[in-house]
This record gives sequence, structure tokens and C-alpha cells, in this order.
Amino acid sequence: MSLEPFIVSARKYRPQTFKDVVGQQAITRTLLNAIENNHLAQALLFCGPRGVGKTTCARILAKKINQDGTEKQDEDFAFNIFELDAASNNSVDDIRNLIDQVRIPPQVGKYKVYIIDEVHMLSQSAFNAFLKTLEEPPRHAIFILATTEKRKIIPTILSRCQIFDFKRITVKDAADYLKSIAEQQGIDAEEEALHLIAQKADGAMRDALSIFDRVVSFSGNPLTLKAVTENLNVLDQDTFFKTTDLILERHIPGLLLLFNDILARGFEGHHFIGGLASHFRDLMVCRHEATIALLEVSENAKSKFLDQSRKTTEDFLLKAIDIANECDLSYKTSKNHRLLVELALMKLASINFTGEKKNPDGNGSGTGELNGLVPASYFRAHMPPGGVKISPIPPREKPPQAPVTAEGPSGQPPQKEAQAAETMAGSTQGVETNAGNQTAVSEPVRKIRIKERSQRVSGLSLSSLKAQKAHKEKQNDTVDEADLPTDPFTEEAMQAHWSDFVHKLDAEGRKILASNLRTEAPLLKDAHTISLELPNGTMKKEIEREQGELMGYLRKQLNNYSLQLRITVNEETAKKFVYTPAEKYQKLREKNPAIDLLRQEFDLEF
Repeated sequence: MSLEPFIVSARKYRPQTFKDVVGQQAITRTLLNAIENNHLAQALLFCGPRGVGKTTCARILAKKINQDGTEKQDEDFAFNIFELDAASNNSVDDIRNLIDQVRIPPQVGKYKVYIIDEVHMLSQSAFNAFLKTLEEPPRHAIFILATTEKRKIIPTILSRCQIFDFKRITVKDAADYLKSIAEQQGIDAEEEALHLIAQKADGAMRDALSIFDRVVSFSGNPLTLKAVTENLNVLDQDTFFKTTDLILERHIPGLLLLFNDILARGFEGHHFIGGLASHFRDLMVCRHEATIALLEVSENAKSKFLDQSRKTTEDFLLKAIDIANECDLSYKTSKNHRLLVELALMKLASINFTGEKKNPDGNGSGTGELNGLVPASYFRAHMPPGGVKISPIPPREKPPQAPVTAEGPSGQPPQKEAQAAETMAGSTQGVETNAGNQTAVSEPVRKIRIKERSQRVSGLSLSSLKAQKAHKEKQNDTVDEADLPTDPFTEEAMQAHWSDFVHKLDAEGRKILASNLRTEAPLLKDAHTISLELPNGTMKKEIEREQGELMGYLRKQLNNYSLQLRITVNEETAKKFVYTPAEKYQKLREKNPAIDLLRQEFDLEF
């Protein structure tokens, strides 16, 4: 059996006219008007993502400008079109060969068109060699440059070209084009299946046609959504609708079982959580009439999204998108991927929101208006057989009231009477509820002895009232600063207490603050101001942070509450602590002259 050569749809159905180009109406209309009005530039740059029609439009343009009405119907002007792949021909010699060809006029037609694909791959020297010819080409030459990386082209090239930015093909345009191709091939394709192929192509028409060929080879006729999802290894929308329903019902066991089934089918958790985040996004855009146009799905799927979006709120969807997106971002760094996704699902099922779904009994207290509480239907569905056991505690019998006196009810002081107080707990009876029958089950009486604190007194006793009054009077007392002592003191006394405070910090383990305070000796500038000079601002900030404790100690020890601390920074002071090797040796020799003898004995250098 001989096989006929198969032509892929991307080549078989390549547009032959500007009207056939999908999704680039603005560019094709501009090029047509430029040809008709003779306003076509000699250097054009087509830039945009892959598979959107850049090379196709270049070939159509090359044919269009050479047509004068006298050519044959199938004339393609192949001798007038020269294509150069800059990805593999990016040297200076390749560009020089191209420049040499440009000088020769066309034998047939009016123009010679040079299409340079992936022009951003040219080397820097090749770009420079191409500049002069690109700026002033012969009248019969037109250059069409195509690239997916416009930012990689040097500005001198960009300034010499008329730039056309190709956009991504929308899902609707790609699905409509696939539908027309399916009709030409006699394939009965479901609308949802074509939409899924268009979404998977991510704006590239060539990718959509390649996926279409692959799926048709797999499923044949008809082309169903199930076959597409199975072949492309993607999760269908029903999975995400079911997951969202379980989240709204707060059914955590069902969510974990559903996720386990998804993993068993060979799908990754990263793919699932990313699709769930996109599903929440689609539900969000369905909540407003103005944003429904952003939902790129079929009409049947759009009605499902609208129905489910009514069960949610914006607050719920915002939190859900945030949780799913956070899980998506943390997936690669997580060591336990399954637990990460399961935790995200449990968080989603625990979101507090106010919905619109009502109870079957019509009371409106189902999954709607949750207000942070789990619905009662959840507990009714999970209630164990036989009911639940309830053990109420009977009210405690109140002891007889005794007259309240200053000595207490029994003539003893209140504190002693509080220590001797004992509380007897009544008997607890358990009541088991089962199908309306009640059976009393008695338990032995337990005595509980409670010892009160010795300081606790009755809120109605005279002693507590006096204590409260004294406490209020103490709070209301205000101290006048003029009444505080301001005894005179000497600088030596101040420095001695300063040193004591530093030793106290050392004993407490606060070595850094102690070292900062020990850097310079404080001086008494006047009768109420202590001056401290430091070598840098960092030490100043450290001391100012603990200034309150330091000044409180000095004021108390010196009995002078008008003391103030003034800290200044003198960078010249820091020079005292920076020694050269000679200065260090000199300091050591002053402390121990034997070091100099050691150096001379062994003839050492520093």
C-alpha cells in the first residue's frame, strides 16, 4: 500500500490573499491601501509572536506588488522573491552576497522582494554592512524583515524601516478558522473542542493547525472534546466546575478524593492548581457585564460560568485567586507537592463568604450567608447513627446569703475567710438522646476544693472599697517638676556613677552598649548638662536609644532631676583608635619594654 505525501494544514491552508489572513485586519488593510496609493515603503519590519502570519503576509505582499493583470492566474513570481534565513546566514559575507544580488533588476515583474526571516539573529557587523543598502536600496528592491525579538534589533535598523506589529490571534478567531477547515475536510467537530485547541495554541495560528492535525489523527471523525482533552493531556472544564462546587460546599473529603483521582490520571498538581486559578479568574470576569467579553470560551461553557459565578462573591473569588496563585508560585520550591496542593484546597474550602445559594427548605441559610460558620447541613450530613450524647450541667445551688460586714459573714477577717472557702460541685447527670427517648445516667458526686488567693477580697467589702479609693488617689497624684531635687554634684561623682552604670551593663551581658559608653569620658558642661563626644553617628544612635535608662540612673544617684545629656559626633576622635603597625608597636613597647628586647634579639620586623 503506497502512502500519498501528507501536507500539514499549516502549509495546505496557508492564506494566499490578504483577505484570508486571520486576525490581522489592521495590518492587511494598511498594506493594501499602501499598494493602491503607491505609498509602500522599501524597507518593512514585521514583528510579533510566532505563527501569527508575518512570513505569510510578506509572501502575499511580494506577489501583490508584482501583479499588473497580465500574469497567469497561478503565477507566484518565485524568481522575484528571495528568502534568507538569518538564523543560519548571519555573517557579513552572507549580507554582502545579498547586496550584490540587489543590484540586478528583475527579469519578470516590477520588484524584487527580499524576505529576511529572524533578522534579529544577524551579527553586529552584518547589521552594519546592511545599513547603507537598507537606507537607499535600488528602486526595484523591497526588503521585508521579520522577527520575533524586536528589542534585539539595533536602533539604526529600526529607524530605517516601517514597523508593523502583529498581534496574537484571539481564541475566537482561531476557533472560527479551525471550524472552516474542519468543514472543508468533512469533520464534525464540537465547538468546545475547537475552543480548547485554540486556547492551547496560545495565540499562534500555526500551532493551532498543528494541534488540529494531531488530534484528528488520534480521534478521526467526529472530533470531540473528550478526545482533545485526552490527546492534549489537559484537564477538562468539568473538573474545575466540580472542584469549585465542592469548595463552595466546604466538602474537604470530596476535594481530597477528587485531587487524588486527578493525580491517578497522570496529571501534575502544578497543572491542576494553575488551571483552578484560571477558572476562578473566569468566574470573576463573569460577575460584571463589562468584563464578560474577556471570557474566551464557547457559548455553552459561558452559560456554565455565569451560573456558577452567581453562587460566589467577589470577596470569595479574590481570596481564592490569591490562595491558588500563592500555591502555584510555591510549587517548584516545595518538597511535598501533594501536601501543598491539598493544603491550598483546604484553605479554599475554609474561606468565609456570603453567597446567594439558598437552602432546599427555602430559609436561605445554606452555603449562602455563611458569615464564618459551617452550615448546619454539613453536620446533619455527617451525624453518626444513633444521635449525639449531650451532658448538661445543672445549675449550682446558691448558698444562703449572709450579711456583709467589714469582718466577713462569720466574723472573721475577709482574707482568712476567703482562704477557708470551699465550693461543692453538684452531681452531674448525663442524658443520652436517641430517637426521642431519654435515659438518666447518674455519676458519683465529686467534691472539688477551691483555694482562693489570699489577696482576693469581696468586691463589696469595705476594705476593697478603701483599696480602690487609695488606688485612684495614687493615680491622680501628679508630681510637679519644680518640686524634684536638683542637688549640686561634681564631675568626679558623675563619672563615678557613670562607670558604675557601665559595670552594671557588663554584668547584665549588654556588652555593646557598655563599650559605647566607655569610648569617651563624659564631661560636665554646666550644672545641668553632661556632654559626651563620640567618633561616629552609629554609636550616638545606640546610646540615644537607651538614654532614658542611663539618665534615670544618674538622676537618682546624683539626686538631681534636671540633668540632661548632650551627645555630639566628632569624626576626628575616631583617629585615636586607628593605629598603624608602628603605632601599635609603640603602644605595646610603652606597656612592656621587654618586647623591644625580644625584637632586637631575633631581628624581627613589623
